Order: sequence, then C-alpha cells, then structure tokens
Amino acid sequence: MSDHITHLKELEAESIYILREVAAQFERPCILFSGGKDSIVLTYLAYKAFYPAKIPFPLVHIDTGHNFPETLTYRDELVKKLGADLIVGYVQDSIDEGKVKEETGFNASRNKLQTVTLLDTLAKYKFDAACGGARREEKARAKERIFSHRDEFGQWNPKNQRPELWNIYNGMKNPGEHFRVFPISNWTEMDVWQYIYQEGIELPSLYYTHKRKVFFRDGQWLAAEPPVILRRPEEEVVEKEVRCRTIGDITCTGVTLSHAHSIEDIIDEIASSRVTERGGRADDKRSETAMEDRKKAGYF
Repeated sequence: MSDHITHLKELEAESIYILREVAAQFERPCILFSGGKDSIVLTYLAYKAFYPAKIPFPLVHIDTGHNFPETLTYRDELVKKLGADLIVGYVQDSIDEGKVKEETGFNASRNKLQTVTLLDTLAKYKFDAACGGARREEKARAKERIFSHRDEFGQWNPKNQRPELWNIYNGMKNPGEHFRVFPISNWTEMDVWQYIYQEGIELPSLYYTHKRKVFFRDGQWLAAEPPVILRRPEEEVVEKEVRCRTIGDITCTGVTLSHAHSIEDIIDEIASSRVTERGGRADDKRSETAMEDRKKAGYF
C-alpha cells in the first residue's frame, strides 16, 4: 500500500518535473521566496528535486522593510538549514535611490513598490527564470501559464503566452526577456496544507493561532504594528486570538480569528471556510483588477 499513488504524490511529481525542466532550460534561474507557505513548499520541492545536491537556484526575497519579524527569522533559519543561497532586494534602497515614491496616509503600503525592486534584482543578477509559488486556483492568477513569459521590461502580456500541451514547456526567449515559472500552479490551498501535514514541513509561527494586538478595517482584522501601519482615530486596538492564512507585507496582510493550533486544525478550518485565501489581502481590494494590473507592470 505504501506504493499507492495519491493525488499529492502526482502533484509533487509534476512540480519536481517542472523544477528540473527549469534547471535544464535556463542558465540563471532563482526561486522567489516570500516566507509564505507556498514559497516554503516550493523550496521544499526544490530540495527534494535535486537531493542530495543543494538547491541549484538561489532564493530571492524582496524585503519591503515592513515584514513580520517572524517571517525574517524563519527565512534565515531555513536558508541555514538547507544550505541554500539567499539574495535580498530591499524596497528601502529603491526609495532611497528615488526609483519609487513611498505612499503616505492610512492606506499606505510598500507592496506595490516591490515591483521595481524585484525587476532591478532580476536584472542585476541576470536571472532568466524566477520560480514562484502562485496557484491558478485564485481568480487573480487563473490566466497564468506555468512558464509565464515576460518581455524585456519584465511585463506580462496574457495574449503573448505559449500553449502548454502534454506538459511540454517552451522556455525559448529573446535577449533581455525572462520567465516566471509556477511549479505548484495546479495545487489548491487544501493540497498545500495536506502536503505540509504529510511531509512534516515546519512553518513560521504566524500560521498558528496566537495572541496579537489587532484592529478592524474594511471588513478585516489587521495587525496593529505602528509605525508600519497607521490607524484612524476610531480604529480601536484589541487583543485577539488570530493567525495568518497568507503572509505578506504587514500593511496588507489580514489576520483571521482562529483557534487552529496545529496543521490538522488548520485543515479543518479551511475545509469549512467560505472565504478565499486572498480574501484577507488588502492589496487585492484596491481594485477589481489589482493583481492583473500589477502583473502587467512586472509584479510577481
């Protein structure tokens, strides 16, 4: 019975195949690492794909300067544990160089500013493929190919993507162009959590229920983390038992009221949820096409 092929084993095999295709077709690939569960699973798959050799791609983290401290601690411990190479691009450097202008006000966020830092980092190290943990389950990413072509400006054009028939991936490109590759495109959020449970993958403590000071805004709870995020006078800070369902910049990461202290609890919680994973991301609520607009500009 141990040789029985489950749907998780099929997904794992497909993702490992894609990662090996990246290694075969591109000269300088990398893994975009945010510290969220999807990028963690992607990094774990890369570890399995090339074991016992080290992961042949560096991890690239775009640091907004407004990350949860727990995310950065986890990142550094994981890199040390796996013996992986880490490259960090800092949004603050882009601000200091005058390439982007920091937003102000109560809804200010550095999330959108990451685009410039990301493109500059990819260009600086001449990466021709950047692997990420996006999944097509979310409507904002439903049009995405697994090998997603980007032009010489790093921009995504949904009309200029290659067909992917019979799992054949075309990485041909012109000088200056690159690809974003999404090896777990066909996974669902539940698949990711079941795989984490199956493989015993460690996660940042943010994913489990903990006490945190939060405030309520626009239908969601946000972490009260001054001076990173400003509150309006009427926005009262209270302490709640919460966890993160997805992790990003503090200013746009909503937290979920929860009593999930284990992976099993999280799986049960998600199974009964009627809110999508990115339903708690404030950056997606700026407009109906927020994610697509950012992708066209060169965002992850």
